[in-house]
Amino acid sequence: MIRRFATGAAILLAACGNPQKIDPAQQVGPNPVLPKPMQSLLPDISVPKPVGWKAGESPRVPRGFQIQAMATGLLSPRNIYPLPNGDILVVQTLKQAKEPVERIKNPVFDLIIGSAHGGGENGPTNRILLLRDANGDGKPELQSVLLDHLNSPFGVVLVGGDLYVACTDKITRYPFTPGQTKITATGQKVVDLPAGLINHHWTKSLTASPDGSKLYVGIGSNSNVLERGPEAETNRAAIWEVDPKIGTSRIFASGLRNPNGLNFYPGSNVLWTVVNERDELGPNLVPDYLTSVRDGGFYGWPYSYYGRHVDPRVRPQHAELVARAISPDYALSSHVAPLGLAFYTGTSFPPMFRGGAFVGEHGSWNRSELNGYRVVFIRFAGGRPVGQPINFVAGFVGRDGKALGRPVGVAVDRTGALLIADDVGGTVWRVSYTGAGGG
Repeated sequence: MIRRFATGAAILLAACGNPQKIDPAQQVGPNPVLPKPMQSLLPDISVPKPVGWKAGESPRVPRGFQIQAMATGLLSPRNIYPLPNGDILVVQTLKQAKEPVERIKNPVFDLIIGSAHGGGENGPTNRILLLRDANGDGKPELQSVLLDHLNSPFGVVLVGGDLYVACTDKITRYPFTPGQTKITATGQKVVDLPAGLINHHWTKSLTASPDGSKLYVGIGSNSNVLERGPEAETNRAAIWEVDPKIGTSRIFASGLRNPNGLNFYPGSNVLWTVVNERDELGPNLVPDYLTSVRDGGFYGWPYSYYGRHVDPRVRPQHAELVARAISPDYALSSHVAPLGLAFYTGTSFPPMFRGGAFVGEHGSWNRSELNGYRVVFIRFAGGRPVGQPINFVAGFVGRDGKALGRPVGVAVDRTGALLIADDVGGTVWRVSYTGAGGG
């Protein structure tokens, strides 16, 4: 059964009666349906109990494709990065420090949201694992710990002879040549990142500009909607541009509550991201989204959402910022929690996939009816997202409402297969095209 939070107090909380029923399909694309905000002391919470995969179980993929477990038994694999030689880096990470209790909601959230990940923290994690699949059959011949004892790592990118790793508190550079199975050299700090005892959105997504001269790192907000005050949000809810040679940084774009999956569109200098939007405005607000990112652009958080829709909870307001808030390119519907983004650059999938985007939707908590828990594919035309998303990898929640897995990072390997990090299922999945009627 899905774990639902309900107390005597919660029954008294509903401020606006029953929520307006909205089909999630109405909240995808450039013009999502946006109902009126709903506010209550405690939000609607529903998270599936994690149980993991049994032998022989796997997610579902469309006809013509096959899915296989590339690595199993891992603790919290959350990001994947293919190397040019075919090796695959798997980032295993957990948040290390617990935040102090500031609101009565915090212990409730910690208990229920924490249960969605199984609560298991025993075993090797906060490291980068290397998988070597020399013949590309999805069955690695070698598994090696490349880096260990890291501080909640997430983002990884290779630039020339340097591997950059974004942990929760800094970006570090390691000398690295593809083919190595272990890094023994001491890393060099490039730049500090916002962290600290209160570190609400702790994952730091990372990518490099096409020419390798700049790094881009996603810095999530330190609260839902500024409830910890503006000081706690200094240089957060933003994407930074970092010069790795001299260690300087600047805010590239702001007003992005929790940007993840940073990637440049193939063959361009246009940066894209998926963003986890705010909670506690009802089950149908606010749609998470996929968007291109403009240099100097402001995307609304915390003052407004989806362009210039003002959040009534935020005081004082800043009308001048709301007036220039940019509407995202493509809504993904509310509370799907997108954490992974990969553009399809391979050639083994049918032509319709080329240049499109795969998004790993980790799944909702702020809804009584689950949303997300899947990998979707979004077609692109002329460098822009078009049409409805395709439910490409599904079945992460069983018929009994329990979570077999939850997708996070996604990537495309050198054979053109899709790789998926499944943190609850402890698995790296690989999806390949068989050509048997698909596409």
